[in-house]
Amino acid sequence: MSDNSLYLEAIAHFEKLLAEARASADPEATAMTLASASSDGRVSARTVLLKDVNPDGFAFYTNTESRKGRQLAMNPQCALLFLWKALANQVQVKIEGEAVPVSVAEADAYFATRPYISQIGAWASLQSETLESRALLEQRVAHYRELYPEGQVPRPPHWSGYRVRPRLIEFWYGKEFRLHQRDRYEIEDGQWTRRLLYP
Repeated sequence: MSDNSLYLEAIAHFEKLLAEARASADPEATAMTLASASSDGRVSARTVLLKDVNPDGFAFYTNTESRKGRQLAMNPQCALLFLWKALANQVQVKIEGEAVPVSVAEADAYFATRPYISQIGAWASLQSETLESRALLEQRVAHYRELYPEGQVPRPPHWSGYRVRPRLIEFWYGKEFRLHQRDRYEIEDGQWTRRLLYP
């Protein structure tokens, strides 16, 4: 099997598990932990939502001036982690790779699908900055609602998306007595490989 075929196999397997998680009791199957680091190596993590997956990578959207946006601008290397407890044996999927900005057209298209208040929130929230009071956020929301009627909200210049291009995808399956199964797909010497890991 060629290296590209191994990568496509991993993406197809992820898509299958995601579909199973969506059909399960999982309340938010697209939730994933995003870990990023500053240029000096300080690591932080938060939960974001997967909005698209295909052979180009795993896409999410955010305020690019937020802490994660600033970190990804300094250091695009990051990791994603999915945990689907509702699936049989529980399943984790770990992805490591590089975050690259999505195109303007992609960002515009996705922003247009967001609920109106979420669009307004993208303008009103100075994400990761100090908020003096909840009342101030509500005032900012009211201001932008007045400024932009429903159906006429442009995408803020600081709001866009990233696509994580994997160099590693690992599937973890819980087993009895902690004898778990780990299947790792990884680029080594420019080629995609697949191997099992000890739990």
